[in-house]
Amino acid sequence: MSRRTVFTITILYATSILYFLFFAFGRSGAAEQTIGYTFIMVPDTFFKLPGLSDLLHPTLMDLVGFGNIIAFVPFGLLIPLLYRVTFIRFIALFIASILVCEAIQALTMLGSFDINDAIQNASGAAVGFGAYKLGVRSQNNWRNSVRTAIFCMALLAGVWGLYGIADKASTKEEGPFLAINELKDSSGNSLTGNATNSFQISGQNVKPRYNLYGVEVKK
Repeated sequence: MSRRTVFTITILYATSILYFLFFAFGRSGAAEQTIGYTFIMVPDTFFKLPGLSDLLHPTLMDLVGFGNIIAFVPFGLLIPLLYRVTFIRFIALFIASILVCEAIQALTMLGSFDINDAIQNASGAAVGFGAYKLGVRSQNNWRNSVRTAIFCMALLAGVWGLYGIADKASTKEEGPFLAINELKDSSGNSLTGNATNSFQISGQNVKPRYNLYGVEVKK
């Protein structure tokens, strides 16, 4: 494939991505109803990808989560074909570019600045770049393409698995539900009547109180 062809494909693909970032999904209509800027600067949900069980009945948000990664894989494949660039330089320039796009989305009210999206997009670009470097090992374009595709799927699976581990490690499991009047004291005894036992949350002692407001008299 000639460099001119790769360059043309890159421009067309970048144009399509920009369209989806700024104009697709009714963004222009939503912008008219938006009354403020939205900036999400602290990452918190970028690793929340659907699990295997979720894929049996995927939701729109499940597809969006995967799309934020997969849609940017081609950049990692195309840019090394055009320029000799190291991974650090490539990913630094990519992150800078995607942050600019996120900022424009927020300032034009065509979306929000979401650092979680930027991390997912960068993960996809990194997967593509890694697959290219691992897959292109000879002058045979067919073999290079097959190896790159295999490494791309393997790296995507690895990212999916790592995100799942991170999500599980950062998610606190809820304990069993228990009615306040069924709480037991330190001796294991349940109190009777309207009295309630205190308990600790994060080292703080909590004394439950029943609702002091009635539905009818409102006090």
